[in-house]
Amino acid sequence: MSTSDHPAACASFSVSVADVELEADDLDPEQIVSGEPVVTGKVLWESADGKQVRGIWQITPGVVTDVEANELFVVVSGRATVEVEGGGTLEVGPGSACVLREGDRTTWTVHETLRKAYHISY
Repeated sequence: MSTSDHPAACASFSVSVADVELEADDLDPEQIVSGEPVVTGKVLWESADGKQVRGIWQITPGVVTDVEANELFVVVSGRATVEVEGGGTLEVGPGSACVLREGDRTTWTVHETLRKAYHISY
């Protein structure tokens, strides 16, 4: 559910991350290193100025690259290895909380379809 789908957009709410129906999300073909990963997601809330976004995101197995936003996410299901260029390698799975810095260049090797709840600040 997005805030536009929510009758009281300003109200507090709760959703089951595992059960939220996700929508197709574009993945730039140039980001795909290997496999045929598919990305889906759902924005649950966005600030009026667009500088903060909260939602759910999912990716199927494969290897992709990305340039990150300032993000905190918690993995609900699945597993991935996230390599940060010039930084560490993060192994994430169910229950992992991860912080990515804006501008981090990453390579995601998704071993099992990964679903996460996230908060992004721009």
